[in-house]
Amino acid sequence: MAADAASPPAYRRIVLKLSGEALAGSQGYGVDPAVLVRIGAEVREVIDLGVQVAIVIGGGNIFRGLAASAGGMDRSTADYMGMLATVINALALQDALEKAGCQTRVLSAIEMRAVAEPYIRRRAIRHLEKGRVVIFAAGTGNPFFTTDTAGALRAVEIGADAIMKATKVDGIYSADPARDKNAERLPKVTYIEVLNRRLEVMDTTAISLCMDNKLPIVVFDLNRSGNIKRIVCGEPVGSVVTASV
Repeated sequence: MAADAASPPAYRRIVLKLSGEALAGSQGYGVDPAVLVRIGAEVREVIDLGVQVAIVIGGGNIFRGLAASAGGMDRSTADYMGMLATVINALALQDALEKAGCQTRVLSAIEMRAVAEPYIRRRAIRHLEKGRVVIFAAGTGNPFFTTDTAGALRAVEIGADAIMKATKVDGIYSADPARDKNAERLPKVTYIEVLNRRLEVMDTTAISLCMDNKLPIVVFDLNRSGNIKRIVCGEPVGSVVTASV
């Protein structure tokens, strides 16, 4: 049921997980300024509700470490390059959010003090308490971990109420809806089901981390304007992964 104007938000603190590809928009590579403007406006709406927002951003629109390692590059080197790509995206997102009227801080797991603060858990929480949007860059700072895992880790560390994963589809499906016309949309699903059925929500490390810490995962369509605010206000948007359905 949707929350009315007088109802408090359903979440106090959230982590929004954005893929690098989401920032590329229809152009498929790089950063689409129109997408940045739209995300900035939507995050501002949520901030205005009094919700604390942290964002974890991927780098696949610029460089994919896994793809590079498959082509023969050393995996650790490729992953570090991917982490640096996320910093580029974080700075672009920071600019868009500030143009939308949000106060922001970029916290990087790889130190680069000229453009971002180093990631310190207590500092991140303090920024959130002051109403700033915190953008977590450079993944976990370690190779062999995805930005999905980084999102789950940061969400647990800062005590978020949920992690919201933005995708191109309106939730979790039993199969790829683009390839299988019989794919069934699953509004609610458990962590164990996601793992056992190999549903492509997040990688297994991220799912396990959320399961161990009872952190809900909300999978939603980023392309539909207003979805972030709808979820925060308690509307049944997308699919939710929890311990039980």
